[in-house]
Amino acid sequence: MKQYIELYEQCRGMLNGHSAPVLNALREEAFGHFRQMGFPSQKVERYKYTDVARHFAPDFGLNLNRLSIPVNPYEVFKCDVPNLSTSLYFVVNDQFYDKALPAVPLPEGVVVDSLCRAAETFPELVKHHYGTLARSRKDALNALNTMFCQDGLFVYVPRNVVVERPIQIVNVLRSDVSLMVNRRVLVILEEGASATLLFCDHAMDSHAFLTTQVIETFVGENAHLELYELEETHVRNTRFSNLYADQKAYSSAVLDNITLHNGVTRNRTDLTLSGEYAETTLNGLVIADKEQQVDNNTLIDHRVPHCQSQQLYKYVLDDKARCAFAGRVLVREGAQKTVSQETNANLLGSREARIYTQPMLEIYADDVKCSHGSTVGQLGEQAMFYMQQRGIPYEEARMLLKFAFAADVLSTIHLDALHDRLNYLVDKRFRGELNKCEGCRMCKN
Repeated sequence: MKQYIELYEQCRGMLNGHSAPVLNALREEAFGHFRQMGFPSQKVERYKYTDVARHFAPDFGLNLNRLSIPVNPYEVFKCDVPNLSTSLYFVVNDQFYDKALPAVPLPEGVVVDSLCRAAETFPELVKHHYGTLARSRKDALNALNTMFCQDGLFVYVPRNVVVERPIQIVNVLRSDVSLMVNRRVLVILEEGASATLLFCDHAMDSHAFLTTQVIETFVGENAHLELYELEETHVRNTRFSNLYADQKAYSSAVLDNITLHNGVTRNRTDLTLSGEYAETTLNGLVIADKEQQVDNNTLIDHRVPHCQSQQLYKYVLDDKARCAFAGRVLVREGAQKTVSQETNANLLGSREARIYTQPMLEIYADDVKCSHGSTVGQLGEQAMFYMQQRGIPYEEARMLLKFAFAADVLSTIHLDALHDRLNYLVDKRFRGELNKCEGCRMCKN
């Protein structure tokens, strides 16, 4: 903690000088909250499964002077999810890559751009939303990110505009030394708007990376959002991502988070249903082995009546992977007619793999339909015997059973091309083909 306080005090001028006034306006307040709170210990309920301070203890470089990264990702990088007829954009570390943009224009009024540039072009719009969901006093990692973030991504879809072509954002980690990246994302869908976003996280280099990411998402009345996150980095990558979403009346949102390859990942997802008849679907799939760690912590806050939420998280673990799921559904007083279902299922492929699961319901209304459940199991011996009796080799049988277990989450992906591609990638992951070069994608053909 001390090193980050000293770094901020020494570099606050540099941070402000290479950012935008709207972002700078919250920096000092965030610093005060971080200095007061410090990193959360494992005694804090929402961080009981992750030792945050340990992952921030090493010294990482930061690009506070905004030095240009000598790379053209369009030429040298190949995402594992190509050819989906998307509008493709790149963010290199935390800088929006604007030297080459998609040839197909977005619908009139839709903006995908650098957060800094958007803060200068649309200062009132960004000021009205930035930092209002991810308040620094709520979470020390929000505060740390707000202290140090200098840029990020801005996505804006105006009223009643439908973006037919999915927007794909490839977050590329690129450095010649161990690097800390603080990325911010602001997504605004106004009333009646509709969009599909796909975020792909990759690392181009084998150096250690520490990433903090804060995503604030606003889904207006009668708007529709599909947001898919795919992490495929490497074992030296540590990622802390906080996603906040607010849904107005009659809106719908589908949020899928898939971890295919990583080192240490901690995802916090907070969804607020603030308008009646809003619907949300939250899904997650984790495939982990070696000594990888993934901690998913979710909160769905039903504040008003007649809303629905569904939540499905599945983990497939092997070797010495250590993972956690904690999902809380809060139904506030007066939020009658709420319908909510929460499911966490886990498949352990070895005796050393560990999963900590904690589904929770907190209900203060009496006319609701809410359920939650969790299961932990191993590959069925009878199913393995049945498949081997029919000539399927042992390892192939294991892979097929794992894939069948994960298929429930993949089936919730509405984007057909992405669904097919992820089926292919998950199959490769279970076969060990994505582990080559510890996840490095530089020499991928």
